[in-house]
Amino acid sequence: MKTLRNIIFILSGSFLILIPSCSDSWLDPAPENLLITEDSTFLDPGNADRFVNACYNQLLDWTESTFSWIGMSSITSDDADKGSDPGDNGTDKDQMDNLTYTPTSLSVAEVWSGNYNGVSRCNQALDNVPRFDIDANLKARLIGEAKFLRAYYNFNLVRSYGDIPLIDGLINADNPADLDKAYRRAPKSEVYAFMEQDLRDAMNALPTVDQYDSRDMGRATKGAAMGLLAKVFLYEKKWQDVLDITDQIINGSAGSYALVADYALIWREEGENSPESLFEIQGRGITPNAGVQGYFTTQGVRGGIKYPDNSAALGGWGFNAPTEDLENAYEPDDVRKAATIMYRGQTLWDEATIQNDVSNPRYNYKAYVSKKNESFNGNDWESNKNVRILRMGEIYLMNAEAANELGNISKAQGSLNAVRHRAQLGDTPASSQADLRNAIWKERRVELAMEHDRFFDLVRQGRAGEVLRAHGKNFVDGKNEVFPIPQSEIDASDGRYAQNPGY
Repeated sequence: MKTLRNIIFILSGSFLILIPSCSDSWLDPAPENLLITEDSTFLDPGNADRFVNACYNQLLDWTESTFSWIGMSSITSDDADKGSDPGDNGTDKDQMDNLTYTPTSLSVAEVWSGNYNGVSRCNQALDNVPRFDIDANLKARLIGEAKFLRAYYNFNLVRSYGDIPLIDGLINADNPADLDKAYRRAPKSEVYAFMEQDLRDAMNALPTVDQYDSRDMGRATKGAAMGLLAKVFLYEKKWQDVLDITDQIINGSAGSYALVADYALIWREEGENSPESLFEIQGRGITPNAGVQGYFTTQGVRGGIKYPDNSAALGGWGFNAPTEDLENAYEPDDVRKAATIMYRGQTLWDEATIQNDVSNPRYNYKAYVSKKNESFNGNDWESNKNVRILRMGEIYLMNAEAANELGNISKAQGSLNAVRHRAQLGDTPASSQADLRNAIWKERRVELAMEHDRFFDLVRQGRAGEVLRAHGKNFVDGKNEVFPIPQSEIDASDGRYAQNPGY
């Protein structure tokens, strides 16, 4: 399953200090760290692939997918508490939990830099891949992969910060026009239009999951681009577009996808890259390790967790603990609760038992790694386990939401019920558009719990203040819908970035 090859690391800072073209030098992924000249870079066709693999590599980075992103996308919501010990704030995860973060909070700065480093790598690939003399179909595919990933990074940014700098190419720090563009916060509508074009280009260039060679499993596919485009349209409330694309995915036009029968298996290694999944961050269990840095460790059980032979199972820091409110959101007999939340004193699927004296009553089961029943690589920090990004459960729920907003109640019920039946629940009792809207929103919560969407869902639904204040959080309308622009970025821009309201 771990077949995304030749992942490399490109040294980079913020997007504003990119060299005019990364073709001026090349960091060889080999251990010798040999510096290759510009000419020899483009003489090796394999380097085209390496440019794009660097775009994927950013997904593994601590600043991109782990602690700060968990804080901003999950701990801010009613699905998760800070967790860990009361005295361990994880730098600022108490601020994320209480919505008291500021422009100087570390999480705010790291999510910004992590995603813009991803945009930077994609822009480097898009600038350089066309210069290689390689097969035209391969070149088009690599460009499509880079555009998909650039759209993913921009999607995280625009959801988090609102209007953002739209960096559509390499930035030359010596060119005033480039710097003016970099220091301009583009309206959200402009960013969404740019993402739409990237994803349409990717859709037209990428193979379906069925057309890829097995050694390239995990690369972006036509289905991944279509799924992300549907989600972009969801945030724009372009309901007909959402419906059309999700219909195509469900009907098989994007490749062989389906809801897997057993929800719990999605989160185990045996469920990686299954028909459920449109896109996952790939962990590699080889030397050198290249897993998602600290993703599973930061959320693992804090305290004792042991196997029957008294050997230690994999624990962690205990952050991002599911709330009692989330626990109570599940209907009786909903199998998703048992697959999402693990409890103090519980014996897990691999026979490890969480001890009764651990720090928190609940932990994120979707982030559990089995030391004995999965191919654990011996490195809990960079576990060779994947993180799910886009999957069919959400495709069906986007389809249901779009159909309902367009007044097609029966179609909405059908897509919603497909998800409910997988959870071993009966048909939805909702029959009016308003009741069905609430039912779909609730279903998104329990289907996608702990998958980094809840906070953003509440904002786009226009009810974040109502829901989060009822949960005891200090949500301020007109402010907390977006996060502050990092103060370090405002300072670096000599004040040209305007801060978001309220901060």
